Amino acid sequence: MPGDWKDANPRKRSCAWAILRNRAPEKCSRAAGRKRLPGYWVSLWKDRSSKGHEMERSIVVVAEHFQGEITPITYELAAFARQLQQLLAAPVKILILGDPVREVAQDLAEKTGREVVGIQAPGLRSYTCEAYKKLLGDFLPKISPSYVCVPHTSTGWDYAPALAVRLGAACITAVEGVVRLNEGIAFTRSFFNGKITAVMTSKVQTTVLTLQPGKIRPLEPGSARPGPITIHSVESPSQLSRFIERKQRREQSSSLTEAEVIVSAGKGLRKKENVSLVSRLADLFSRSAVGGSRSACDLGWIEHRQQVGTTGVTVTPKLYVACGISGAFQHLVGMSGSGFIVAINTDPNAPIFNVADVCIVDDLTAFIPAFIEAYERRLMAS
Repeated sequence: MPGDWKDANPRKRSCAWAILRNRAPEKCSRAAGRKRLPGYWVSLWKDRSSKGHEMERSIVVVAEHFQGEITPITYELAAFARQLQQLLAAPVKILILGDPVREVAQDLAEKTGREVVGIQAPGLRSYTCEAYKKLLGDFLPKISPSYVCVPHTSTGWDYAPALAVRLGAACITAVEGVVRLNEGIAFTRSFFNGKITAVMTSKVQTTVLTLQPGKIRPLEPGSARPGPITIHSVESPSQLSRFIERKQRREQSSSLTEAEVIVSAGKGLRKKENVSLVSRLADLFSRSAVGGSRSACDLGWIEHRQQVGTTGVTVTPKLYVACGISGAFQHLVGMSGSGFIVAINTDPNAPIFNVADVCIVDDLTAFIPAFIEAYERRLMAS
């Protein structure tokens, strides 16, 4: 044993032990067990014990599903967990809750190649906050997760804060990305309608994260070897509330989610009659659809089922054309995952230009007719 450790006075040994444990010296206490061993060996044992504990921790994804189908955000969460794993070097597990759960768990394991753990509770055919908080709160401490990744959707943001309280964990919502800093792993998210990007880090062992849809390119279902599946059957938690039924709108937004090209209208159209310009532009492309910002929908120019954004539909077309849309954060969330973005706006400082691949500063009532005319002229010439 090094002489400087052996010969050091107890206060110096306590300070050295504190440094190895990342604790302030004044907060160190001399436990009875420590008196029986030299300070060096106590610190070494403590350090190894801590490292071993960290190696056992994991990254957990809570899958979202509806009527037996995995929702797209789940594959975005899987891709996000893979990015996180590159920084943390921890195993990734996907949890899925429901009744029955085996078939959908099998599908998820085949498409992601990840380990899938199903929690089957009698009667849990649809989501309730109480059930998810209770079942996840009972199961997660058994696998010691460092991060619990949840979708930032109407269900995710419902139970995530309550789950964090139950676990004694931190909670960072609306996460858009992950970065490595000198202090450790940190997460980015937006404030004030996207005007400010904050970098946030957690100071506790477990953190619940909600991932903003459309910010991470989803994991492509591949031909990877299916991950292992484990099904845990548990008792149905007693609930103060229960799910009765889900009523779905007759008019669906499937045309938006399936379109390869979306041309969206915003308040910059100035009047309803100019919506026809957007429709004419969309007609130039095959597999296209017309969308709109919340402002355009609230004004009655575009039907609400065509709204793109947090309170509408999240879309990821190959081409997205924003016509007269300033780029409020709520709208950007719903379309920022598009393959290529073209924005037309008279304001050169419009936030939409921060995410656009092509920025056109012009009056759309002049630009769109000129563009259509040029297209038709070239088409006739060919």
